[in-house]
Amino acid sequence: MRASFRLGRIAGVPIGVNWSVLVIFVLIAWALSASLFPRSYPGHSTFAYVVAGLAAAVVFFLGLLAHEVAHAVIAKRNGIEVDSITLWLFGGVSQLKGEARDPGAELRIAGIGPLVSLVIGLFFGAIAALLSLGGTRGLLVGALSWLAGINVLLAIFNVLPAAPLDGGRLLRAAVWKATGDRTKASVVAARAGWGLGILLIVIGLWQFLRGAGFGGLWLALIGWFLIGAAGMEERQARMGSALRGVRVGEVMTPQPQTASGEMTVADFVDRYLFAYRHTALPLTDDGRPVGLVTLDRVRGIPTDRRGSTTLAEVSCQAGDLVLANPDEQLTDLLPRLSGCADGRALVVTDQRLVGIVSPSDISRAVQRGSMRDQTAAGHR
Repeated sequence: MRASFRLGRIAGVPIGVNWSVLVIFVLIAWALSASLFPRSYPGHSTFAYVVAGLAAAVVFFLGLLAHEVAHAVIAKRNGIEVDSITLWLFGGVSQLKGEARDPGAELRIAGIGPLVSLVIGLFFGAIAALLSLGGTRGLLVGALSWLAGINVLLAIFNVLPAAPLDGGRLLRAAVWKATGDRTKASVVAARAGWGLGILLIVIGLWQFLRGAGFGGLWLALIGWFLIGAAGMEERQARMGSALRGVRVGEVMTPQPQTASGEMTVADFVDRYLFAYRHTALPLTDDGRPVGLVTLDRVRGIPTDRRGSTTLAEVSCQAGDLVLANPDEQLTDLLPRLSGCADGRALVVTDQRLVGIVSPSDISRAVQRGSMRDQTAAGHR
């Protein structure tokens, strides 16, 4: 999930927000200020309801951010680099540069998020209770109570034993510990996520048909998301098994053709398009990678602008490139390939380009790894 804009850094990790957050933010703020708060705490002005709804929505998303930052901090303490944190429609996601080394690390990284949400919920609940005991009533206590309930609910939902929820990670850690097989544990957690997704869709559609309206459809949408994410996790687990032990240098295309960022798109089309068999072209400056151009990016430039547009203007910029070392494990590279570079990584040694890894390179490696695993299983 890509960020539409950056907020800054927390604990050294870039924090981004996807545009889809605006959708759920507006829905939450509207539901609170136009429905829940006026119905439960009548007698206030429209302005007061709007302010309370907006404030509660902001604090809710700050809680989601705290949840993800906790994952990132514990991941870093367990030796896993964190590429970024992005808030989006269904909450937040921490992009890790690798996987937990053992079930214990998996347990710590997964468990801290729901724990933080629970603590936040209990904190707001305690404040609301103290204010109530002191005689305070009305909108403030209502907003605090809502924040308490939603964070506790978030913690409970996240510990459901189904991937990609944190509870799925906890389930994977338990199965991994019991069996010693990371891939089997990942598949079990993913299939549990698939089952939970089906259940949520059924419940959501049933509620919608009984008149629950948007709430039922939202529950079904969450179930649909869980099914898709769980299926992706299972595919990634099986791919990781096939690629385990394979280094980046073993699958990369060495010494790829390069070009200068100052070359125009027209020159690229005339000189490289038919002579170059690959669909991505690294841009270099004195041997150092400074960008990456794909045919899809070039195709998007109108014909009448190609003579005045340089490759640097249409390329994936240096700061967004996915860089790898030849000795790096391919399984550690895979989670980073969803960035700007269109599923490709540039392989560098001493900051100089030595190769490129493309989706076709990975596909061939998966096929070879699968054949290796089938042969090994046949010999057992």
